[in-house]
Formats: sequence, C-alpha cells, structure tokens
Amino acid sequence: MPELPEVETIARTLAPAVSGRIITSVDVRNPGTWQGALSPDSLRGRRIIGAGRRAKVLLVHLAGERALVFHLKMTGRLLIHPAGTLAGSHTRVVLDLDDGSRLFFDDTRKFGYARAVNDAELAAWPFWRTLGPEPLEIGEEAFVALFRTRGAAIKALLLNQAVIAGIGNIYADESLFRAGIRPDRPGRSVEPNRLAALRQRLVDVLEEAIAACGSSIRDYRTADGDAGSFQKAFKVYGRSGQTCLSCGRKLSTGKVAGRTTVYCPYCQK
Repeated sequence: MPELPEVETIARTLAPAVSGRIITSVDVRNPGTWQGALSPDSLRGRRIIGAGRRAKVLLVHLAGERALVFHLKMTGRLLIHPAGTLAGSHTRVVLDLDDGSRLFFDDTRKFGYARAVNDAELAAWPFWRTLGPEPLEIGEEAFVALFRTRGAAIKALLLNQAVIAGIGNIYADESLFRAGIRPDRPGRSVEPNRLAALRQRLVDVLEEAIAACGSSIRDYRTADGDAGSFQKAFKVYGRSGQTCLSCGRKLSTGKVAGRTTVYCPYCQK
C-alpha cells in the first residue's frame, strides 16, 4: 500500500497537471469504487485548485469548498493522460478535464475508493475524524507523549493511523532501524530520549523517501507514471535473511501487528 511519501509524491506530481482545470465529466466505471453521499455529478463544472495529502489519502482540492478524495489502498494509481487516451480494463474512475486531458484512477484489486466531500461531509467522515497527527508536523514533546503510556509494540503504534497518520510497514521498519529500537518493544518501555530520536529518524526517512519519489516495489507510480527509487536505500525492509548493513550479522524476521517485520537483533534494542 502506498504510504505517506508515495501519496505525497503523487500529489506533488499531479498538482501542476490539473490545477486550474475544470472537470467536465466524471465516469465511475466500477460502482463499488465510489463512496459517500455526494454524487460524481456534483463535481461537474468544478475547478481544480490543487492537490494534497492527509495520512495516506490523496486530496484533489476543488473550488467551492469541495474535494475529491482517493484512497489508493494496495493497487490504486492516479495517472494523468492526454486527450483521447482510452480507459483500461482496470480503470475505475475517469475524470475528463477542460483541456482534453484525462485523469484515471486505476485499481487492479478494487480495494481503493474515491469520494466527493464538502466541509460537512469531511467533518462527519469517521475515518477522517480518527486520524492521528502528521509525522512531518508533530513536535518532539507531542510525539514522545503519544507512546509514553501505551503498552502495544512500538511498531504497532507507528502503524496505527489513529496514533500517528501515514506510516506503513516500510517506513516503520526503516525508522526503527535507524533509531536502534526493536519493533516489538512496548511503546511505554522506550526511554523519552530514544523516542525523541525516533521522531527525528522517522522525519529523516520520510523526507528522503519523498525526495526519491517514494518506493516502487509493485504497483506504485507517480502521477506522471514514473517509479520511485527509495527502495534502493532500504536498510531492513524486504531484506529478510540478509546481513545487517551496520553490523554484518544476520537480520531477524518476525510478525508485529500481523505484519512481516525485519530488524537487527544486535543493533536494535
């Protein structure tokens, strides 16, 4: 599933292509992909004023206090195409724009979704209301406070979108390795100074991944169709059974919060 850096990259590559354009039609080719009370037709004639992100959700901002929300889930892609491009077999939503360009939401496994929202709909959306703070915005003291009284594994807390938003398996593993913290340690057992260090390592990893346009392992592409390259910098994620790049000993693999977790039992305590 695309995580914060991938969705941020999509927003940044999409915004220049669609800002200022007017939506002329919305074609929902798979009814299950569209959610929420507002209809696709409610977007017709709306001007796009930008694109952004909250957690792992992409937002296409529209004039008149409306937005089009996309959750990519496992295999969703948002790609901008020139006029005349035909929708593919996995295209679930098509937005036609006034310059002839077409924005496709493709999703092989149909787990992703789109929904139109106004301010009231967004405020009432249970998913939106439960999202935790953004890791690139939260300060050190507030970050430490998120974990100091929680008994769940530190990685499970990082993955919990109600605790902190936007982090998935890749960036949880990578930031914990850089901070030298075992992923299965209870959050409340980690010393405040080490939690502060984790916040900084997490910010470092996320910013580096954004600069590399994210991590492309299977389906992820930017809005321009390009792959990311941060996967070339992985220290632990996806390296089960290989040697630690810091100490040279074998990495361990386990399960935390039901997710495959790779870590160094010697470098992470």
